[in-house]
Amino acid sequence: MLRTTTYDALAAVFAHPGPSYLTDLTRAIDAVEHEHPKAAEQLRELERHLPKGDPLKLEELFTRTFDVQPITSLDVGYTLFGEDYKRGALLANLSREHTMAKNDCGAELADNLTNVLRLLPRMVDPAIRDEFVHVLLGRAVQEMIREFEPARLAKKEEIYKKHHKTVIETLEGEARVVYRHALGALFTVLKADFGLKVGLPVDQESTFVAAVGAEMSIESDSPAMCPGGDAKC
Repeated sequence: MLRTTTYDALAAVFAHPGPSYLTDLTRAIDAVEHEHPKAAEQLRELERHLPKGDPLKLEELFTRTFDVQPITSLDVGYTLFGEDYKRGALLANLSREHTMAKNDCGAELADNLTNVLRLLPRMVDPAIRDEFVHVLLGRAVQEMIREFEPARLAKKEEIYKKHHKTVIETLEGEARVVYRHALGALFTVLKADFGLKVGLPVDQESTFVAAVGAEMSIESDSPAMCPGGDAKC
C-alpha cells in the first residue's frame, strides 16, 4: 500500500517554491529515509545545491528549470506526447481520476507531476494506478531526467538562442541542473514501490525538445498583430 504522506511530501518538492519550500524538502527527505535511503540521499544532494536565504533566487532557479526557457516540463503528458492528441486523452482520463479521488488540482493541469503524485495513493482502482505508472509515469520521469543530459541541454539552448536571440541564465555549474536529483529520487521511489522496469533506447528523440522547437517555429511564423487585431498595420 502506498503511503499518502510519502507521495504528498514528494509532490511538494516539485511545487513552485513558497516560503516553506526548504522545510517541505526536509519533510520529503524524512518521509523517504527509512524505506528509500537512496532517494533520501538524492534529495539531500538537491538540498545541498539550492540557494539558501534568498527566496527569489530559489524561485528563479525553479522557474528557469521548469517554466521559462525550461530544461524540462513537469507535465507528464506534454513530456511524452507534446501537443499530440494523445495528451488530450490522457488529461481527460486523469481529470476523471482526480475527481473520483477528490484530489484538487489547483491551478495546475491534471498531468502536472505535483498533482499526479498526490493522486497516486488516492486512486480508486489499484490496477489502473499500476498500469499508469508502468506505461506512462515511469517513462515520463525517466525522460525528464534525460533532458538534463549535456547534449540535450545544448540542443535546447540552440533552439532558444535561435528564436529569442539569448539564453536566460541563472546559476552556473551544478546548481543549474540540480533538480535532476529530485527527479532521480522520485524514480528511485517509483522503482521500489512498483517494481518498475523502464528502459528507453539511447537514441530516442526527445519529445520535449521537438515540441519546444515546433512551438518556437509556430511563434516565429505567425504574423505580428497590430492594435485592433489586424495581422497587418
